[in-house]
Amino acid sequence: MMIYVDADACPVKTEVMRVAERHGLTVHMVSNQWMRLAAHPLLKIQVVAGGLDKADDWIVERIERGDIAITADIPLAARCLTKGARVVGPTGKPFDEDGIGMALAMRDLNAHLRDTGEIRGSGPSFGGKDRSRFLQALEEAIQAIKRGR
Repeated sequence: MMIYVDADACPVKTEVMRVAERHGLTVHMVSNQWMRLAAHPLLKIQVVAGGLDKADDWIVERIERGDIAITADIPLAARCLTKGARVVGPTGKPFDEDGIGMALAMRDLNAHLRDTGEIRGSGPSFGGKDRSRFLQALEEAIQAIKRGR
């Protein structure tokens, strides 16, 4: 089991490392730009040059059943689910096969509404409750994989 983090705008990198260390799991932090992260033997930093989805492609090429992806990117979440991985958003929302279609549809609808000016801005800001929910969701995903679920 490995953890792959879509790291460019991920607000829970420290939390991922804390949980990974407790379980002895390798973490791949993948981004399009250099990141300042504390050195750790379980941490692998991958900077992917190129276009917009190159980091996503790098993750999808390597992730396998029994791995975990951390991302807020719904299309990336869908691609990881197709590979049999578990996916957790930084706010603690797990993505699953049952809900990913609706998440993709809502993403497209919201993009359209923003483009037409019907809605402005983005979602609520990230807070302490989100961080707590994330820690719980990541722990639950790890335990479920360990139990073979």
